[in-house]
This record gives sequence, structure tokens and C-alpha cells, in this order.
Amino acid sequence: MTITFADLPLRKSTIDALNAHGFTSPFPIQEAVLPIALSDGDVIGQAKTGTGKTLGFGIPIIERIIAPLDTEWDALEFKGQPQALVVVPTRELCVQVTKDIAELVGNRGIRVLAVYGGRAFEPQIEALEQGVEIVVGTPGRLLDLYRQGQLKLKNVSRLVLDEADEMLDLGFLPDVEKIFTSTPNRQQTMLFSATMPGDIIALARRFMNQPVHIRTQDNEDEGAVVSKIEQHVVRAHALDKIEMLARILQSEGRGPTIVFCRTKRTCQKTADDLLERGFRSDTIHGDLGQGAREKALNDFKAGKSDVLVATDVAARGIDIDGITHVVNYQCPEDEKTYVHRIGRTARAGAHGISVTFVDWDELARWKMIDTALNLNLGEPEETYSSSDSLFTKFKIPAGSTGRMNVAKKIAPVKSAPAAERPKTKIAPVVEKPKTERVKRDRVRTKRIAD
Repeated sequence: MTITFADLPLRKSTIDALNAHGFTSPFPIQEAVLPIALSDGDVIGQAKTGTGKTLGFGIPIIERIIAPLDTEWDALEFKGQPQALVVVPTRELCVQVTKDIAELVGNRGIRVLAVYGGRAFEPQIEALEQGVEIVVGTPGRLLDLYRQGQLKLKNVSRLVLDEADEMLDLGFLPDVEKIFTSTPNRQQTMLFSATMPGDIIALARRFMNQPVHIRTQDNEDEGAVVSKIEQHVVRAHALDKIEMLARILQSEGRGPTIVFCRTKRTCQKTADDLLERGFRSDTIHGDLGQGAREKALNDFKAGKSDVLVATDVAARGIDIDGITHVVNYQCPEDEKTYVHRIGRTARAGAHGISVTFVDWDELARWKMIDTALNLNLGEPEETYSSSDSLFTKFKIPAGSTGRMNVAKKIAPVKSAPAAERPKTKIAPVVEKPKTERVKRDRVRTKRIAD
């Protein structure tokens, strides 16, 4: 039976904030998690990517926070110190989660702070000194501030580990364990992940108190792919990929698109090539400074660019409305990466299209992904940018080329009729009088030594 947020024991300010942002009924993972989380139980939430896990832990945190405008604030002993901590693997996800939580705090005066690397310490330290209730951060920067004594963790009562499997894949396990041991007064721990490898289970057994494991996907489908994604795979030649991509980007109904590459160099080159071909493209990868990464993401969200070329740093948790296509320019390393890449489209029940380019030397890797996820897409069909099947499959208008910008024809300059031309006076040439050259006699003297 579907319930609404109004049916849950939530504050009126939280319900109003949810309704103001268009949320009236919880998604399945939220509907399963919220009753347990609101009763302070430990939760392990496992669901497909893009199904709303952020609100699953964000709402209980907001409900349990003692805010500056609450009546209980005067009796609070540790005013201004973090009461809830959300740990995320990437900077982009940190910004996204902070924004989602900040939109739901209502009018209670709850302060939410994003803490991540690539930015100066001083503004983050200043915000901590002024006081915050919820901190969202990446493990490295969180521990840096903790060791400096700027981030107080002893009074954190709610700890959330988001995208836990990615956290371990990136080598953050020692940092995560340190964060757990630095929060001795935890009353509730929530762990969310799309997949649940053995290391996650071991972590949960060590630090969580009888957690309830909630899973909203089929038991036999460990790396569940969002069913509403229309998936395509083609065998492409390396030298023809950019031409194929440029034509796919001209498909009918194509909206904001993310193109994924494995390497930073390929990522930058692809974005530059698309820009030169007339597409509004931008890029995110590890060689860019944090300011440039955030600007590229903000421009993409604002519609200033409609093609974002990214490495897998953007494959986790980035929630951008209206993504219609995801293109794997280079075949993913494994099935988990594939799931999280294509999960950037078809979010929250929408429809989306994914396209995967498989080169000849990537056929074995693709076969492994296809088998592991039971996609049954078979062996990729050999396709070129001029293939009729490419135009038919992706509804590309006939005659489309690999360029969007058409060279402007320069109109020839027509000379005016002779009668209409302005008459210009030509100055007469004045000859200078010739001067006669006078011969000079030179007397050369030579000094003779005595």
C-alpha cells in the first residue's frame, strides 16, 4: 500500500519542505527505510541507483536534529557542534547530498556544511567555528579537520555511510574505520549502497547494532540495472568513435547527455573534439581543479552545456534532472561500473537510453558484463558512423554529419556603380628641385713616428 509523507510521523516543517519540492509520496526504498530509521534503528539500505536513497537517510537526520529555533535548543549542552555526519566517497556527491538535505531543513535554522578536498580549509573551518548541525564530507578532508581539532565528532549521534561500496573501492576503508571509532556516542548508524560486497557486511557487523537489511531489488539480480533504461551496445572502431558519438548526439529527442570515458586524457580530448564540432560540451575529470569541476557541473545543470564528458568520478550519486542519454565512450571495467554509469539516466522512474561502444579488444570485457548482469544483449554488431543501422536505431535525421556548426558563407562585396562612387581629389605630384653635387677634396695626413 502506497503511503504519503503526511502519513509518517514527521514535523510539519519537514512535510511542507518535501511538498514544496514536489515530494508527496516516498519511493520504495524510502517507504521501507523511514519507519525503521525514524524509530532510531540501524539500517542497511540496498537499492538500485537513482531510487532516492538520499531522502531515505536525510529525512530521519533532519527529524532528530535539535535545531537553533527548536524549543529544546536552550537545554542543549554542545550547541553548534555537529550532531549528524554523512560520509560520501566523492566531492561531487558531497555537494549533491548537501544540497538535497539543505532543501528539506525547513525554517528550523539547521545549518548544513559540505566538507571536501580541493577547496581551502579556511572557509570550512570558519563555518565549523560558527556552528553546524549536519556535516557532509569526504573521508580525507573530514579526518584532516578532525586531526586539526577543528571538527568535533564526539557528540555526533547520527552517522551515515553513503555509497559504501564505492568508498571501499576507492581505498577509504581505513579512513571509514577511523571515523567510526571517532564517533563513540552514535545512537544510530545507517549504511546505504547499491551493491553489498563482503567487506561491507564485515564493516556492518563490527560497527552497527543489529541493523535491519532492507533490499528493494530482486535477490538474483545483485547489480540490478534500472529496467526502464533502453540499452544499446555497438562494436565501434577507435578512430570512428568520435564521428559516431557526434551523430548519436543529433538523435531525435536527445536531451542532456553524459559521456563516460575510462581515462582522463580521453575524456579531455573527447570534450575538446565535440566542442570543435559545434556541440555545447564540458568535462569533469581528476586533472581539473575543484573549481573547474564544480563550474562544469553547474553549467551542465543550468543548461549552458548539454553534453558532459566525464570519468567515473561522476558515475556515483550525481542526480541531474532530465538526463536522456548516457554514452559509454569506452567500455566500463566491470559490471558495477556499468550499472552506476547508466544509472545517471532513468532516475526516479524516468525513461532513458544508454549506448556502449565496444572496441575489438574490449569484446571479452563486454561479454563478462553482459553475462554478470544477465542483459542478453549478445555480441555487439559491427557499426560505423555511416551505417544505416546507426541512423535507424537512434532516430538520427538523414544527412546528419559529425558537425553541428555550419560554416558561414561570406557574401561577395559588391562594388557601387561608378556614378555613385565618391570622387576623390588626387594631389598633384610636386617634383623637388635637383641640387648639384659639389665635389669635396679630402686631405689625408699620416703621423710618422720619430
